[in-house]
Amino acid sequence: MAPINQTEVSEFFLLKLTDDPTLQPVLFSLFLSIYLVTILGNLLILLAVSSDSHLHTPMFFFLSNLAFTDIWISTTTIPKMLLCIQTQNQSITYTGCLTQLYFFLFFGTLENFLLTVMAYDRYVAICHPLRYMVVMNPQLCALLSLVSLFVSCVIALLYSLMVLRLSFCTDLEISLFFCGLAQIMKIACSDTLINNIVINIVALAFCGVCISGIIASYTKIVLSVLKIPSAGGKYKAFSTCGSHLSVVSLFYGSGFGAYFSSVVSDSPRTIAVASMMYMIVPQMVNPFMYSLKNGDMMKALRKLVQRKICLL
Repeated sequence: MAPINQTEVSEFFLLKLTDDPTLQPVLFSLFLSIYLVTILGNLLILLAVSSDSHLHTPMFFFLSNLAFTDIWISTTTIPKMLLCIQTQNQSITYTGCLTQLYFFLFFGTLENFLLTVMAYDRYVAICHPLRYMVVMNPQLCALLSLVSLFVSCVIALLYSLMVLRLSFCTDLEISLFFCGLAQIMKIACSDTLINNIVINIVALAFCGVCISGIIASYTKIVLSVLKIPSAGGKYKAFSTCGSHLSVVSLFYGSGFGAYFSSVVSDSPRTIAVASMMYMIVPQMVNPFMYSLKNGDMMKALRKLVQRKICLL
């Protein structure tokens, strides 16, 4: 097939989740419920942290950033998927696809950074508790947030520009329910060697730094906690980072699952389901992990609910 210039591409076509018309209302209701739960759960985290002065600490500052990021990751992908199910139209404009790709990469990269920063925050809190507020001062928290935003923006922009240089054939079907980078590159007719080299180098460097930072932080945390003589002290120390460790495990576990499914499977639907787990489940579950496993957050949420009930 003869390639056509990217400026002539008007639209792509996303993967259809099912061809069974009886399942479409079920899927629409399911994903709409997941989206609403995700938005509500993360909004409650934001409201609880902002309304309770006891939660104005570095840990909850970064948790608020994580909740905000989760809202936008879900908003980047799920509404378009719901629209496709409702209208039975799988098309997405070229500009819309690149826009979705950029924000998906931006917020996905930002979440990686935030999880790494939160691991460092837990390391300082457990290993250097007396110096915690000195080390994790407002200036450092703001700097870490700005650096995370800047680097995420640069990486997302770099990847998006790499897509702009590609040419495409007449087959413009993306084997995923959103515009994923790997799936867009698969349907390109032009040479993607440079794209693959740049993307893999940046991804390896970025993921290597984030994962190494998390592993190093928790290695030092474990070594520090093991020196605590009492079992109660050990439990208390581990409980302060249990929520974050659960979120990290879910995020990277589903991420690696999505990656390996794309490597070992040729089925678009299998890859789509694995990617869906990575893009939808962590963002929905994160608020529950942080609220149910954190006493301070539960108290703040109860106060928030009671205040709203009194107003009614």
